[in-house]
Amino acid sequence: MSPRVRPAVRALVLDHDDHVLMVRLDFPHGSWWVLPGGGIEDGEDEIVALHRELDEEVGLRGAEIGAHVWRRTHLFPMTDTQGVAWDGQRENVYLVRTPRFEPDPSFDRAELQNENLTAHRWWSLEEIETHDVPGSSIAPAGFAAILRSVIVDGAPAEPFDLHQVD
Repeated sequence: MSPRVRPAVRALVLDHDDHVLMVRLDFPHGSWWVLPGGGIEDGEDEIVALHRELDEEVGLRGAEIGAHVWRRTHLFPMTDTQGVAWDGQRENVYLVRTPRFEPDPSFDRAELQNENLTAHRWWSLEEIETHDVPGSSIAPAGFAAILRSVIVDGAPAEPFDLHQVD
């Protein structure tokens, strides 16, 4: 039986100084800084879902969605907010360039907590490259090199697969 993989979308949100906006997800087994985004709901396409997720998680509304940068399949046992059990998710990541803003999620604290989202932070490339905080990781693996490539070379002409199932 093949794994049940939830379709998801995330945004590589970069400000004009090339700082990246990330959200922290806290679970009993660890904490991860990840790109904002999440599952695609029934009837949504990726762009509609990404706009919804950016509004809910960080309060970014009406953003221009740029290039499709990469895809990643991430296998891990999870249950979504509707109680559906999944074996992981397949994420498509899009570039979003925006002026810097103070995150102001449309979700309230309880809704964010239900999503395990506990913090927002703008990071410089150097901070990503040197991050070493016990109990807190940056995902996906190799994110610093990917971020450097997008900042230096721009978004790829075609999205790439990370070829990792982590």
